[in-house]
Amino acid sequence: MTPQTQSEASREKLPQRSVRPPDPLPLKNRFITNVVQAPLFLLATALCGSAALIASLFAKTGRTQHRIARLWARLSLFVSGARLTVLGRENLLAHPVAVYASNHTSYMDTPVVFASLPFQFRILAKKELWSLPFIGWYLARSGQMPINTENPRSTLSSLGKAAAALRAGMNLFVFPEGSRTPDGTLQSFLSGAAFLAIRAQVPLVPIALSGVYDLLPIHTRHFYPGPLTLHAGTPIPTDGLTIRDADVLTQKLRDAIAGLLDQSR
Repeated sequence: MTPQTQSEASREKLPQRSVRPPDPLPLKNRFITNVVQAPLFLLATALCGSAALIASLFAKTGRTQHRIARLWARLSLFVSGARLTVLGRENLLAHPVAVYASNHTSYMDTPVVFASLPFQFRILAKKELWSLPFIGWYLARSGQMPINTENPRSTLSSLGKAAAALRAGMNLFVFPEGSRTPDGTLQSFLSGAAFLAIRAQVPLVPIALSGVYDLLPIHTRHFYPGPLTLHAGTPIPTDGLTIRDADVLTQKLRDAIAGLLDQSR
């Protein structure tokens, strides 16, 4: 499944679901998920995770593993029945290296991000994901960066490694909310994304994910497919900023993502 690209959002009003999915979901959605979608999703995850693990034995740059991850992401979205549209693609390509940050709404955020971003990148994510079969194996063998939010010393070490990766030319993706939203609304942001962008003196690119919460809310394991949107906003420069500006930059990032979400409603 190849995401549709639309760079001029103002010319086309995207179809958006006006109400949240019913709870519980209709029997039809639960049946299709249990019988068709979930088995196919798990199969795609197992096959691609195993392929990435094997590839890591001889592919040291991570490019092969990243291609496999993009294949997994597109297969996952195809299986879910959702249609993805990418807006602001020019903002994804505006800088050779940047920190990309988005709201965190669902387990399906990761497939949406991998299917949409047209370059190799690394994810800074909670270490708990590394314990998941296949997904954790991919994360461990492809150079992704775990962060332990309960251990400040570990957090600082992870941020230091991530900043070094940025300075070496590797793009980084962060969910600044830290965890999935429980109700679909934008939560408060941690300052890690701003800290990294300032440390590496690279732009901070806001990204808004719409419709993904409805696709797989936190309180269910069943798909409720509808239109999905990844909207990349104008990069926020960090030239001349210092770590003392991290909180102000974090608020700018949150405001930018909130604005993009408003445009998608």
